Amino acid sequence: MKNNLFLLVICLINLNLLAQTNYKGKPWNGVFQTIPGKLECEKYDLGGEGIAYHDKDSVNNGSGKLNPNDGTYLNTYRIKEGVDISYTKERDIDNNPYNVVEPLMQQLYVGWTEAGEWIKYSVEVKEDGEYDGSLMYTANADATIAIEIDGLPWTELILIKSTFNEKDPIAWRQWHHWNKQSIFKAKKLSKGKHILTLRTVERGNMNYDFIEFIKIK
Repeated sequence: MKNNLFLLVICLINLNLLAQTNYKGKPWNGVFQTIPGKLECEKYDLGGEGIAYHDKDSVNNGSGKLNPNDGTYLNTYRIKEGVDISYTKERDIDNNPYNVVEPLMQQLYVGWTEAGEWIKYSVEVKEDGEYDGSLMYTANADATIAIEIDGLPWTELILIKSTFNEKDPIAWRQWHHWNKQSIFKAKKLSKGKHILTLRTVERGNMNYDFIEFIKIK
């Protein structure tokens, strides 16, 4: 029994190393995002479609489309890539009275999400341990996500609760009701560098600001 367990551990380690070795993406700006801490969703890896991310279309529907192509950092962030990026704005857009949790203003986020899309992040875990996690997000309806580490499932399907509020008279603002939801508890991570994949599984219609990892043990 002990021998079988040992072999299983060795196989998992080898699979993790293989996943990292074969991966062609690179961390954004050459910097691994660190755990514990906040994984900023807009800082996904470099590498493009099919490597660092999969998006249903090749257009960034935020930078240069919703937001003008005026050369400013926030309006044109990663404008030539397929992942859709926008940022939190005032004027009762993202600082509206229907937020469950107030977001910071001028924070970049991933939006226009659709089922089947995914994004990869190069992360560095500073300590072995167990971690709780929460997602800062909006969701026009209930949806599901999942997280993988080094190409292997790390969570089961995670239900993301809708932030739709029928009391809001402005229809488009349903995509701007922010909340922060616990998405996993006491999940083990090993010290070192890993590839984290965030998958939009069902429905989409969500905005992702950050995932916060807190070491609990």
